[in-house]
Amino acid sequence: MILNNATLVAVTDGERLRLFHTKGHEPHLDWVEIEGPVLEVADTGSGGRHRSSTANPDESRLREDNFAGSVANYLNLQALEESYEHILVIADPRTLGEMRKHYRPSLNAKLAGEIGKDFVKHSLESIKDAVLMV
Repeated sequence: MILNNATLVAVTDGERLRLFHTKGHEPHLDWVEIEGPVLEVADTGSGGRHRSSTANPDESRLREDNFAGSVANYLNLQALEESYEHILVIADPRTLGEMRKHYRPSLNAKLAGEIGKDFVKHSLESIKDAVLMV
């Protein structure tokens, strides 16, 4: 996948968020890591829908779901800004699935793509290589 200039790349899992901004002249863009926001993690996850005691997720899973929902809400706000023309989301499949439940139309309109892989602990070069392979 070749990204455009002014793309926000969000790399996340259930605990951490890394953000990158592409800038420069296409197709040779620089990726600049930007400081992520301090997310207010609210109870946005799917844990409330589980009814039987055997299906209740543990606290760790609920925290991850809530974090994923908070990341999606942050990206929804970024999609309303004019700073970014496109947004790429890279997250492990479970987190990505939870995030999709919270996408708003403005984010869907700017979504350049999604990659269902866990790259949050990988180097920038490894993340860039994964994007190029898609």
